[in-house]
Amino acid sequence: MFTVFLVDDDAGVNKALSRLMRVRGYNIESYTSPQEFLDHHDATVPGCAVFDVSMPGLDGLELQQALTDRGDPRPVIFLTGKGDIPTTVRAMRAGAVDFLTKPVSVQDLVAAIERAKEADSLSRQTQAELTSIEGRIATLTPREREVLTHVVAGRLNKQIAYDLGTVEKTIKFHRGSIMKKLGVRMVADLVRLAEKAGISK
Repeated sequence: MFTVFLVDDDAGVNKALSRLMRVRGYNIESYTSPQEFLDHHDATVPGCAVFDVSMPGLDGLELQQALTDRGDPRPVIFLTGKGDIPTTVRAMRAGAVDFLTKPVSVQDLVAAIERAKEADSLSRQTQAELTSIEGRIATLTPREREVLTHVVAGRLNKQIAYDLGTVEKTIKFHRGSIMKKLGVRMVADLVRLAEKAGISK
C-alpha cells in the first residue's frame, strides 16, 4: 500500500492533513518530530514524504538530505508557511516533487502526491531491475567479467584473445557463457545491460 509520511511539528496541521488524506484513500503515517520520523522510517515501504520546511532541530530540507545520506531517498513534497524563492529553488534542486504554501489547497496536495506516487513507482522498478542485473553479473567468473568489459568496449573476439593471451575459441566460449548467464541474445542488449550496471565502454 502507498503511504504518505507526513512530518510537521504543528500537531493541528498534522491531524487536519491526515484526516483529509485518509478520506481520499491514502495510508498516512504522521510525525511531529523529524527525528522520530527518521527513527521509524522504513525505506522499503512504497510512499512519499510531506515535510514542513520550518521545524525545530532538522528543517524539511535537512530532513530530506538525511534520508538521501542514509541511502533512503523518496519523493518529497514540501509545505511552508511562507514561500521564499531561494528555499523553493534549493528544494527543487534537491529533487522535491513540489513546494506548496500553507494553507495548502487539497487539490494541489493530492496532485503532488499522485506525481510522487508515479515517481516512487518508477524509482522502485528501476532499483529492482538494477538489483536483478547486479545479481546476474555476480554469477560471472573473474575471467568472464574481464571478457565482458572488452565486449562492451566493442572489441572483436580475436582482439580480446590477443589482449588476454588466449585463443579466439576460448573467447567465443566465454562470450556464450556471459550471454547465457545475463539472459541476453544480442550484443546490443548486453551493452545496455552492462551500462545500467555501471560497466562502461
